[in-house]
Amino acid sequence: MAKGERRVSDAEGYFQEPGPTVTFNKLHYCVRETKCCRRIGPEKYILKDVSGIMKPGMNAIMGPTGSGKTSLLDVIAGRKDPAGLRQGQVLVNGRAVTSDLRLSSAYVVQDDILMGTLTVRENLLFSANLRLSPKLYSSADKNNRVSAILQDLGLTDCADTKIGTDFLRGVSGGERKRCSIGMELITSPSLLFLDEPTTGLDSNTANCIVGLLHKLSRRGNTVIFSIHQPRYSIFRQFDHLTLMHKGEIVYAGAAGRALDYFTGLGYQIEAFNNPADFFMDIINGDVASTLETLPADSQKSLAARYRLSQLYRDMMEDLEDMSQSVAGAATGDEQKPAYVTSFLYQMRVVCGRTVLNILRTPQTSYAQLALNVFFGVLVGLIYYQMPLTLPEALQNRSGAFFFLIINMVFGNLSAVELFINERVIFIHENFSGYYRTSVYFLSKIFADLIPNRMIPIFVFSAIAYYMMGLKPAFVAFLLFALTLSLVSLAGVSLAFLVSASVSTFAMANVLIALPFVFMMVFGGYLVNLNVMLSWLSWLKWVSIFRYGLNAVYINEMKGQLFRSNTTIIPGEAFLQSMDIDYSAWGFWQNQVALLGIIVVCMILAYVQLLRINRWK
Repeated sequence: MAKGERRVSDAEGYFQEPGPTVTFNKLHYCVRETKCCRRIGPEKYILKDVSGIMKPGMNAIMGPTGSGKTSLLDVIAGRKDPAGLRQGQVLVNGRAVTSDLRLSSAYVVQDDILMGTLTVRENLLFSANLRLSPKLYSSADKNNRVSAILQDLGLTDCADTKIGTDFLRGVSGGERKRCSIGMELITSPSLLFLDEPTTGLDSNTANCIVGLLHKLSRRGNTVIFSIHQPRYSIFRQFDHLTLMHKGEIVYAGAAGRALDYFTGLGYQIEAFNNPADFFMDIINGDVASTLETLPADSQKSLAARYRLSQLYRDMMEDLEDMSQSVAGAATGDEQKPAYVTSFLYQMRVVCGRTVLNILRTPQTSYAQLALNVFFGVLVGLIYYQMPLTLPEALQNRSGAFFFLIINMVFGNLSAVELFINERVIFIHENFSGYYRTSVYFLSKIFADLIPNRMIPIFVFSAIAYYMMGLKPAFVAFLLFALTLSLVSLAGVSLAFLVSASVSTFAMANVLIALPFVFMMVFGGYLVNLNVMLSWLSWLKWVSIFRYGLNAVYINEMKGQLFRSNTTIIPGEAFLQSMDIDYSAWGFWQNQVALLGIIVVCMILAYVQLLRINRWK
């Protein structure tokens, strides 16, 4: 072990290696305004010639809103799009940031990203199961790790309390924040990033959170966080302070020496004033310097004054010494994130959480089943035991089938919220290496789509089919239920595609309603497709309504005899008048078409999940 390096024992906690030193040199980062997936407008630099060194301990980044403190945190944490980095490099212990180095670091976002229907312990165990290798850690080891973190974070009393949702009261804001930190501490990270960890918390809770971070830093870890305007009891726990203004650094050095630095520039702090508030007043131009050499708009020259200081020169010399040993090192991270668990193991854990979330969200799971039972009884009563006499037989069956197909399609509008609701959770967990995108997508299909969509449809079919008095053959019922299921899944798959493509409910509702309405018009019930304009008629080939209606018509009418006074009319005559191919292949080609729509939309939805912008 090198001189001065200390190793933390198991008795002190779960961190074994001292934290790394993070260096960043002459960072220039810019962004462009994005509209309709296209970057337009001139480049706007949000970081300008930013350099610094952050060692094990408490490293705070402060500045007013829009100063670039969160952007700096994201850049050095590898959470900004590397395409925007015009110049500079970030090194961790003298090495370029790679996927391997990311595994030893953790990032706590500003807004707590937790599954609200799970308890504190279950959220931590979810992180442990996916981020600790099953080959190295047994189930007992993971449970012990979770228990140790609960104890260390003071979450023991609320360990079995749910986080909370809009419909479920849960833990307090401070407990949520500590749980978010605990989710990242599972991997024993030696490098911890936090974005505004005290936002939205009262002063006492904020002090407790920073006290926790201070405790972690004293175990030898590097804690880097952005913070807006802390009170003095929080500020005095900082080891290193970086002050920013409009994308530039105005001070970087020991937090305890910052007051002397600004005093040397002619700024005088009032008695009993909080140093953190004093620094913010200087940056915002609310405090004037007593030195005549400083201009009136001195806050604009603070960055220039800092670059002329001895403090800056010493820091740049240290950076130069560190960079010489890694000359020519690559700065980009083009590698895919590594996973410590297998595909099947991730499927089991993520599907388990999805099922648990469904069971604990009755308004979306049980309500779906109850709604289908209600509509099944309602449709059965409206079209109860339809006769075989004309014209009632054809009129009632046509109306019933159209109503059923509409219900199957529009009943799945709620599916558009699936990926939108969990978009932030998915981006954070996927970026942090919890699971593969394919695992998340398949978990929604197997653990959400099948129980929430398929089972209620079969219950609905069993109730409505026999109450309406349709063809009594059991095979006919199975084909009827299969058709409704495929129609429902086709509607769900289109909703999945929309949900994965947009991030707001308002846009999703517009994008899903339009194709559904067009599909209904071109379904063949509201308008005769044979007399439609040729340049519009092609839309019938992408209509879920058309394929669903054709299939249920064939299933019910083929082989059926209808009576009109003394005349017996076969159902095939009606199918022929509707220009419906009622051969064996004619029925199954509708099923194949519905299956094709499902597969195409699902593939496109998965592609859209892969294309989601994970960079903040």
